[in-house]
Amino acid sequence: MKEEHCFWSFNESSVQDVPDDVLIEKVLIYLDLQDIDRLFSIYSFQKVKRVWLDTLVPQQDYYHTLNRFLAWWYFGIKKPDAYLKAMTTRHLNKLLQ
Repeated sequence: MKEEHCFWSFNESSVQDVPDDVLIEKVLIYLDLQDIDRLFSIYSFQKVKRVWLDTLVPQQDYYHTLNRFLAWWYFGIKKPDAYLKAMTTRHLNKLLQ
């Protein structure tokens, strides 16, 4: 991931201590399918999905196409648009509570 410059905003020495959720998020956003596939061999399906739901889905407008693809391809969601809308609404409701 360092070779792909995914951590351009991190200090070089701090790259060793990247939290799992940040690592998963950056891979989902910036890397290719092989790297995303590799995530699922390192982390559990539930962990990757939770990071996706907590970090990328709330940014629906910005990552709309990516979220639709991830929902369909990796998470097996049959109706990604409806699912993403529901998850975005759920996230917003949590913020309002």
